Amino acid sequence: MTEPQRARAVFSTEDFQLLRTAVAHYAREIGELPESSKYAHLLHRLGRVR
Repeated sequence: MTEPQRARAVFSTEDFQLLRTAVAHYAREIGELPESSKYAHLLHRLGRVR
């Protein structure tokens, strides 16, 4: 039997910094819209990725 291939990372560490910056900008742009809390939570989760 062959062993399954190891999963490769889709995003680099630098990519997460770019995503955090983009999401933070968008969250500021949409301000108080109902979905803004979802972007705030996403930004928090992205901040935990190292």
